[in-house]
Amino acid sequence: MQDLIELLQNNAYPGRGIVVGKNRVYYFIMGRSFNSRNRIFAKTEDGIRTEAHQPELVEDPSLIIYHPVRTMGDALVVTNGDQTDTIVKEGDFRAGCMKREFEPDAPNFTPRISAILNGDGSFELSILKHQENGRCLREFFCYEGADEGTGYFISTYVGDGDPLPTFVGEPIQVKMGEPDEVWAALNQDNKISLYCNVDGNVKIYNKNLGD
Repeated sequence: MQDLIELLQNNAYPGRGIVVGKNRVYYFIMGRSFNSRNRIFAKTEDGIRTEAHQPELVEDPSLIIYHPVRTMGDALVVTNGDQTDTIVKEGDFRAGCMKREFEPDAPNFTPRISAILNGDGSFELSILKHQENGRCLREFFCYEGADEGTGYFISTYVGDGDPLPTFVGEPIQVKMGEPDEVWAALNQDNKISLYCNVDGNVKIYNKNLGD
């Protein structure tokens, strides 16, 4: 098992990441361009959404403005794009993921990562990846639960690069760490926002708001 804090400290650019554990969920976003960095997390009635910090300077909102977190019955859905809405509309995690594919941001073809934490403590993670033939590889990982203090981490990238290298393999089992530790571990230049849900208590960190 890896330590989430050490993992993040040693990776300047995992991109966007989801960690799901027994009683907590973390979701963070990072960015390299001004357009990507010009964002904050804001609470909504059923989760959060990304918003432009300086709306007048937004260049292209299509892949940066979305609802990362929404409830679906007694489940919590967390994703790195507008597939959150697709999943909630379908009312089914897999059905929603099967309707989507990787992002059209060549040459990176950013994967869509998604998770659902069910009311019984079980959860599922998914990643939708671009393949060389242009097809979409849809991977699903199902867990009956997690031990106290541990979780499973998945991110869009394994690190920085050009093009950005896609996450590979299974979600990484990690010792989760506390919200303040996770926020501090993210690269200072590239981090943007962090959502933490611990036992139903939500805390949001926004670099653009001085956190």
